[in-house]
Amino acid sequence: MSRSIESVAVIGAGTMGAGIAAASAAAGCRVLLLDINTEVLEVALQQIDQDAQHLVTTGTIDADLEAVSDYDWVCEAVVEDLEAKRELFTRLELIRKDGSVISSNTSGIPLSQISEGMPARFRTDVAITHFFNPVKVMHLFELVPGEDTDNEVIAAFAEFGAHRLGKGVVHAKDTVNFIGNRIGCFFMLSGLHLAKPFLADGMNQETVDAILSTPLGLPPTGLYGLIDLIGLDVMELVGKNLSVNLPETDAGHAYTAFPPVEQKMHDTGQLGRKAGGGFSRQIKMDDGTRRKETFDLLDEEWRDAKPAALEGVSTELGDVIFEDSPAGELAWQVFGGTLRYAAGLVPEIADDVVNIDNAIRWGFNWVHGPFEMLDHLDPMRVMDRIRQEGGQIPSMLEVLEQSGAGCFYRNEGSEYLGIDGEYHSVNESAG
Repeated sequence: MSRSIESVAVIGAGTMGAGIAAASAAAGCRVLLLDINTEVLEVALQQIDQDAQHLVTTGTIDADLEAVSDYDWVCEAVVEDLEAKRELFTRLELIRKDGSVISSNTSGIPLSQISEGMPARFRTDVAITHFFNPVKVMHLFELVPGEDTDNEVIAAFAEFGAHRLGKGVVHAKDTVNFIGNRIGCFFMLSGLHLAKPFLADGMNQETVDAILSTPLGLPPTGLYGLIDLIGLDVMELVGKNLSVNLPETDAGHAYTAFPPVEQKMHDTGQLGRKAGGGFSRQIKMDDGTRRKETFDLLDEEWRDAKPAALEGVSTELGDVIFEDSPAGELAWQVFGGTLRYAAGLVPEIADDVVNIDNAIRWGFNWVHGPFEMLDHLDPMRVMDRIRQEGGQIPSMLEVLEQSGAGCFYRNEGSEYLGIDGEYHSVNESAG
């Protein structure tokens, strides 16, 4: 059955639900937005463009859930709790119309857990439709089918995401945290642990952030700045989810729990920007200026922010990773470790390197995705260093080496190396 999405019902009017509703209304769709809290609905309506507000109807879940029967796409965006989602989906399945599609905006709960024991119609019509926050700004739209999801359902979501919402659609697999957060959170959580020896040896946190940013094609927030933006509370939940759902042999298990100081920060409410400060904060002075302070992870006290020490660090993209210096070693361990991690996740989390690169560029604003960056650094040089250190070559780097190919992309990026060792058209990639 061919599916078409012209109207959208969003259940949950928090930040993500409100963003999805606003984007759908801006695309000209009729929108229903429901929540348990009328005050949350009022805040959500403020996110919707003035000229699109006439397309939006609001209501409460208790009183108005039956109204979803008049909508093509029913999107769940409630709290990240498996049982809460399953209870809601059970109610929705009884009232949504034939031919509609249904999805969860979960950021990491596997669809297999949501769908377990649900009716056949639900399993055929359901997918994960994961947007990144804020929806209005972020380009990434991860689309994840279940084992029984109909191809027409995925085609309808992909068409709607790309052509109505203008998002970059990435096709992910039903694995924990999908693509963007699986790799991006590995960078952050591993970075908290791997930076500790460098801090102990005298490198300040400002320098860590400066190295793990522009020199590597990453956003200027760096490591600690990015976690401050996201929040230690969110990162702790991500870590707990990973610890339960990662494959047993996954390298990420080493980093799912915070180091002791970061755990103490979390437990005392020092969560990041949302709480007035995490690793850094801004203090408003009497004269109206602001003083930036850093929470020193060694002394566990606030201090004035210090300048980053980048003298001698190459300004050429990626060169720092091979420098024989503390900066080079930090870049190799944290960023290089993330590249190696990503190179071992095909085909586990996606069928090809294109979807992974797109997810990381669109979701985390890297200049290059992991495989594009490996090409930039020279994959053979990376493998030589891994071998020198006695490490194991990740699966996609093995494919590259055994195929005799020198890069993951060729012909100006129009072709990519597949897991079969052959080149394929990027335009024909699932992404």
